[in-house]
Amino acid sequence: MKVRKPEDEPFEIMLIPMIDIMLVIIIFFLVATTMKNRQSELPLQLPESAASVSVEQEPELLIIGVDSQGRTYMNTDGILRPVDNTFLHQRIREVAAATPNRRVRIDGDRDTRYESIVRIVDLCQFEGLKNVGLHTKADGR
Repeated sequence: MKVRKPEDEPFEIMLIPMIDIMLVIIIFFLVATTMKNRQSELPLQLPESAASVSVEQEPELLIIGVDSQGRTYMNTDGILRPVDNTFLHQRIREVAAATPNRRVRIDGDRDTRYESIVRIVDLCQFEGLKNVGLHTKADGR
């Protein structure tokens, strides 16, 4: 009579624990990428518009944000960072020289002074960027 020793048993890969670990890793990366996208948004109170239209955001969209205190932000590397007027003017000039048809979106807080928005629109038009839009939210009626 032959006695089985433990080393004679065939080797098995345990799939259930491996699947559990893979699901945890996938959930971690989903949460991490969601948090990264939230960092690229300014906490603005956008003005309401009855003519607001939801449009897919293009990856080459140039976003310029203005908060309620009039500070200007620009998307660099996917994150909105505060910029001064010199950097803003230089960056708009570079974008206009490279791609004059590039879309520009201005995100202005509802409490922003009108002159802050007009200054950015004038700067874009002066450098040759004609496709400038204002970001609004749908009317809450």
